[in-house]
Amino acid sequence: MALTVLLCTDGSELAHHALAAGLAVVGKPDRVVVATVVEAVDPTLVVGTGFAGGVMGPEQALQMADIADTAAQQTLDSTVGSLKLDGAEKTVLVGHAGPVLCDYATTLPASVIIIGTRGRGGLKRAVLGSVSDHVVRHAPCPVLTVTSSGD
Repeated sequence: MALTVLLCTDGSELAHHALAAGLAVVGKPDRVVVATVVEAVDPTLVVGTGFAGGVMGPEQALQMADIADTAAQQTLDSTVGSLKLDGAEKTVLVGHAGPVLCDYATTLPASVIIIGTRGRGGLKRAVLGSVSDHVVRHAPCPVLTVTSSGD
């Protein structure tokens, strides 16, 4: 059976180190997919909330989305270059990171997801949320988390 690894990154050095450590554990995969997630532009910025009008035009919203996509592509290029992953597939996903990554892992299908975590304690994680925590709890496959220190 082919080993498909989904690497999740935010482009940080901590993420690069976590993914490198995770790849060392799983060995040589047959397929590597590197993903990053951008939040969708909030449509209420254009159409308003019902109580107030929008604060930008559709052109500005599209420009905002294009800027986010360009930054995401740079994140992917940086990650692939840093890890020397020639031939890796790169994808930008749009939405809330945890659920979108889990859905994407299902469609691949991924054999394993590798994701970094900052190792926040329970209170910080509860207040700030945690993409890695969501992925661990909802992923359709095994998840390898690598804890980094950087807080």
